[in-house]
Amino acid sequence: MPYSKLQVEKFFSYLSIPSQSDATSNTLPSSKGQYKLAELLAQELHSLGLEEIKLQPNAILTAKLPANAPKKKSIGFCAHLDTVDVGLSAEIHPQILRFEGKPLVLNAEKNIILDPSLRPEIMKYMDEEIIFSDGTSVLGADDKAAIATIMTLLTYLVNENAPHGDVYVCFVPDEEIGLQGAKALDLKDFPVDFAYTIDCCKEGELIYETFNAGSATLTIKGVSAHPMNAKGILLNPTLVAVDIINCFDRLQTPENTAGYEGYIWVQELHSNQAQATLTLNIRDHNKTKYEEKKAYIKEVVALAQSRYPRAKIELNIQDIYANIADCPSSKDALTLLKNAFASLHITPHTFPMRGGTDGSALSAKGLFVPNFFTGAHNFHSPFEFLPLKAFYRSFEVARAIVSLAE
Repeated sequence: MPYSKLQVEKFFSYLSIPSQSDATSNTLPSSKGQYKLAELLAQELHSLGLEEIKLQPNAILTAKLPANAPKKKSIGFCAHLDTVDVGLSAEIHPQILRFEGKPLVLNAEKNIILDPSLRPEIMKYMDEEIIFSDGTSVLGADDKAAIATIMTLLTYLVNENAPHGDVYVCFVPDEEIGLQGAKALDLKDFPVDFAYTIDCCKEGELIYETFNAGSATLTIKGVSAHPMNAKGILLNPTLVAVDIINCFDRLQTPENTAGYEGYIWVQELHSNQAQATLTLNIRDHNKTKYEEKKAYIKEVVALAQSRYPRAKIELNIQDIYANIADCPSSKDALTLLKNAFASLHITPHTFPMRGGTDGSALSAKGLFVPNFFTGAHNFHSPFEFLPLKAFYRSFEVARAIVSLAE
């Protein structure tokens, strides 16, 4: 594996730059670390001789490796710069440990231990070397493993002069807080025949079906009054919100659905005597059912308004991303990806992703963008881990895509 060491070195280098996205920020990027990482990548792209390197103030970075085999298709790879903020440390301290079937001590000082009985997915990697954090943070394979894979691929293509068409790369910020970077990307800077994101889990995962996703925010203004003379005056916005919540099916929630089943998730409720704010997440793979869920929310709000005419209820529904599979453009990129898997004897594991990728936003722009694995497990967790062999297989898939893109 001549490039496996380089791939790990690059991964560790990118992990050294904290780049959590910040959901409370209204800027793009939402954190300075994302731009700092983009600057480092831009320097590396320049050193490799790429052209059309464009780093924007919003941290979107695009570049082109010109073709040395002009008849080949142009290929694009996309990864995101941010790591998720789940209340853990922004500082990532990676380590490589060999798993021998016993509990792994990730952090002796803090007594953080990965117990195989609680994380049985690790049993598949007996006697393998695996990358972990020190347990105080996520590992950040989501999505810096993908960045390392893409940069290793470019290094391979340049060093080995391997035949390729135009290869475009795109690194975008703030995927974790609504695919903000991918939404802001101008496809004129990413003019590819076929494009791929690298941003999911274990070896073999191949994704081209995602949720249609939206959010609904309800602002409910009531009437406050002192309890001693509240009769006929007080209108409690919290209770109005509760009545609205009770209109949704308790069996159509994230914890009660799987596969292609959609849901409406009551995600947040903030209230006081005068105002309540209710946030709902809307998800469904089926576009028609997704639109029906949005229509039902409007009906519920209209009913609540009729019940409480003195309340002021404002509803804002926004579409966040779309199902990749609904993209009307050619699906030839998927055929090429499956051929790459077959050439490496990797069995594709396809399923309807109960989430989205940057490809969801790009597909909504008219570019069909399937997704393949980084090799990691337990994303958004202090027990996230990345087996070295699976990590390298991700690189091999990317290399095979370029090689087979006739």
